[in-house]
Amino acid sequence: MRADPAKLRDFAVRYTAAWCSKNPSSVAAFYAPDGSLSINGRTASVGREAVTQAAQEFMSAFPDLQVLMDNLIVQEDCALYHWTLIGTNTGAGGTGHKVRITGFETWKINQHGLIVESRGTFDQEEYLRQLEHGIGTPE
Repeated sequence: MRADPAKLRDFAVRYTAAWCSKNPSSVAAFYAPDGSLSINGRTASVGREAVTQAAQEFMSAFPDLQVLMDNLIVQEDCALYHWTLIGTNTGAGGTGHKVRITGFETWKINQHGLIVESRGTFDQEEYLRQLEHGIGTPE
């Protein structure tokens, strides 16, 4: 991969803005046509249509979704995009609770500067706790 770190940082800033845009196809545009997104080891969403659907699920669950870029670490064969997601679960069937979770995606980028593979990771247990109780609320 070994992309130019400055270009990759710009890519990550624009990717973050896409997540905040409320337009899931904007997120998918950062993926190669056959690119994949998997979260916490679940079955990958493969292709832009599937990535659009995955992004839409988060955007629907959290209509006030904000994603912050915390860091970007460029390695020889991948990049680590660290993020914070903030939102209130007021979508259909939502709990009404606010969440603030951190995680990261491990990206493999192709020669065209698009994501061919993104493996996302976050603390699922903490996410579920916040959905049930909100941020910083004791169980």
